Amino acid sequence: MSALFHLNRSHQSSTLQQQIRAQLIDAILGNYFPKDKPLPSSRSLAKSLKVARNTIVLVYEELTADGYLYAKQRRGYFIDPNFNPTNQTDPLPYQNTHNKSRNYPQKENKVNWQNKLKLQIDPPTDHQLSENWQQYRYPFLYAQLDPKLFPRDNWRNCWRDAASIKAVKQWSADSFDSDDPLLIEQIKKRILPNRGIQAQDDEILLTIGSQQAIYLLAQLLIEKNTHFGIEQPGYISAAQTASLFKASIIPLEVDQEGLCINKQLSNCDLVYTTPSYQCPSTVTMPLSRRQALLNQADSSDFLIIEDDYEMEINYGSSPLPALKSLDNQDRVIYIGSLSKTLAPGLRIGFMVGPSQLIAQAKHLRQLMVRHPPLNNQRAVALFLNQGYHDALLRRLAITFKERRNIITDCMKTYLPKLTFQCSQGSSIWIKLPNGYCAQTLKHNCKEQGVLLHIGEQYFLDKQDDNNFIKLGFSAIESHLIEEGIELISIQLEKQAQKSPR
Repeated sequence: MSALFHLNRSHQSSTLQQQIRAQLIDAILGNYFPKDKPLPSSRSLAKSLKVARNTIVLVYEELTADGYLYAKQRRGYFIDPNFNPTNQTDPLPYQNTHNKSRNYPQKENKVNWQNKLKLQIDPPTDHQLSENWQQYRYPFLYAQLDPKLFPRDNWRNCWRDAASIKAVKQWSADSFDSDDPLLIEQIKKRILPNRGIQAQDDEILLTIGSQQAIYLLAQLLIEKNTHFGIEQPGYISAAQTASLFKASIIPLEVDQEGLCINKQLSNCDLVYTTPSYQCPSTVTMPLSRRQALLNQADSSDFLIIEDDYEMEINYGSSPLPALKSLDNQDRVIYIGSLSKTLAPGLRIGFMVGPSQLIAQAKHLRQLMVRHPPLNNQRAVALFLNQGYHDALLRRLAITFKERRNIITDCMKTYLPKLTFQCSQGSSIWIKLPNGYCAQTLKHNCKEQGVLLHIGEQYFLDKQDDNNFIKLGFSAIESHLIEEGIELISIQLEKQAQKSPR
């Protein structure tokens, strides 16, 4: 019997109980158990698999409730005679093993998809880093969160409350295009005031992360030959989205105070900017330049998308008010996200703008996905409402400040010749000297268990002087930072030895 089970006791995404359940179902679907004989007792199976007996009891009870098994008093658990795997109409994820034994006809590839596809999109740069990053010892990654920082117990409490009978009645119904009113209220009262923003309910829209907000705005505000200005270097995914709608992309100059205010802006219809922590250089736009940008938008008649992507991460001086809070002309559309603080996988973002724009964005979102999953919305709303998010922010501020200090000290010790920027946020921006190759560094470091981002993904034009690396410190544990920086320095030294003098 134990030969049917292959338990991974270090598995990060499923418990032993979940693995046993899935593998038992595989065996049931594969007709490995005779219907006239009982399954092994919970005691004997637990002993064979070296797990707690209660684990097996819970699995048997679950499978009985789900119609796979039935219990006979004093005899044990049997395959339910009414269960027939050949009559299953809805394939289940755990049927993969069973289905592999079936013979399916080979498909003929007669469709020329190169001709059929009216739109072909290049894969995102460095997307592969996010797939298995937790397997690497030194993940200097941006936009990922150290799992140990995630407040599991608090989040579990909110999910339990979101699964109450009253809550389920609210979020399980079709709400068409409406968001959870509790989450809208929490964003309006808890998050936006911290950025100096006041908004009404009809000026806020929930999105599946900030990326969906950018896409909705591109569809609504861009047409052929719309001039879309974006910081260079900057968040190139926003430019790629604008390009899908035939926008003309205008790279905008950035200096030590963020987006430069110059004649380039006058040619734009729409400007995308990250004033709080410029992406990727981390510099903060001062108040005087923010006001100058708003004045320029008014005089040149362009709109501004303010992406406040690390809005809640501040561990130094008091944060400057958001650009949106200074806007009295309704020219700024504000985008926020909980991905950098709560969890990137939850995909909870929002936009704030004039009610006329938000209404159209809601109609468009309804045609795409109706709304972000309401069960997630309710859990996040409770997380905010019960003060867990505020507590998490305080913890992140302490941790990120500690890691920032460690990483800057290590840079001075191991990489003293490199220039870098790190004002706030969760990353540093490093310029490599001439003669070094960021792509080679990334490849060689990965072989040593060190993951990092290279700068070229933040530039519209791939040029030799785009020789930067971005080191994030939200995912790597504090005690591993020095070892990781030392490994990077070793790889840079090897490059120096190989390069011609």
